[in-house]
Amino acid sequence: MTGNSANGQRRTVTVPEAARELGISRAKAYELARLGELPGVIKLGHRYVVSRTALDRVLDGEKLP
Repeated sequence: MTGNSANGQRRTVTVPEAARELGISRAKAYELARLGELPGVIKLGHRYVVSRTALDRVLDGEKLP
């Protein structure tokens, strides 16, 4: 389950949702998540979720560390 911020927006998104927003394939997004190259990835057991804040930073053009 993903958490909600004070404004009701989810604080995390699924890897497929992140892939759609980034304009990459689902498979590529999972590959990047496994390699640690997709920022904001949180591994919960066998599941990956992506921080909305980190994803928004990437989409806003911020340089990755």
